[in-house]
Amino acid sequence: MKKIYFFLLVLIAVVQFNCSKNSAEFASSIGATGTGGSMARFTIVDNYLYTIDKEQLKVFSIADPANPILKNTLTVGFEIETIYPFKDKLFIGSTSVIHIFSIANPEVPVKLSTAISPTVMRRCDPVIARDSVAYATLRTNGFCGGSQSVLAVFDIKDVTNPIQRIALPVTEPYGLGFLDNTLYVCDRIGLNIYNITNPYAPVFIANIKPTEWFYDVIPVGNTLICWVKDGMILFDITTRNTPQFITKII
Repeated sequence: MKKIYFFLLVLIAVVQFNCSKNSAEFASSIGATGTGGSMARFTIVDNYLYTIDKEQLKVFSIADPANPILKNTLTVGFEIETIYPFKDKLFIGSTSVIHIFSIANPEVPVKLSTAISPTVMRRCDPVIARDSVAYATLRTNGFCGGSQSVLAVFDIKDVTNPIQRIALPVTEPYGLGFLDNTLYVCDRIGLNIYNITNPYAPVFIANIKPTEWFYDVIPVGNTLICWVKDGMILFDITTRNTPQFITKII
């Protein structure tokens, strides 16, 4: 229900944002199919919807949106949690590893590799990617087990052989997102901001709103949509490293 609530809040944010911004500009910034967060369990790429459950990846054709057609079902592994698209790849996070699939043939995803962090043996894995780097938050508290949480950075120049380059300690991380050279990482104690000019060596800049429990973020144009424990917060990120509070929706 929390996932559904979040997506409803995003729709509300879009409506409110459009009241103060040019709607064509905003629509262009989010793309024709919208923008998902790093903790999503489904994603749309072109005319295909990809969904995950605890073990499977399902592919639906939505060429006719009113009549989605199941095209394929693949068993990925155990305890699958998140899915994130990047170009012709899907990054699928579980409580133990990150699975990387090619969707060059959109109806037949092919597994390319598995990214494993040597830092943490069991954790929760929201993951995002861009160019030749992938970022994952490895949360080890609670039902995720373990005792150490990190922000892991993977080199994916060779996507068939992802290598962890660095692991930065964090408190209790959740979702994450990036825009240009800024990485936003959600934490129970606030929102961490990193400079990723060097993509393999994030530099911590600040933690904002330490009283808020942040779950996920979606950067859209110059707006950062944040899912927090009791609603949603919007920030102006015209200056990427210094988000400015716009409003909170409860």
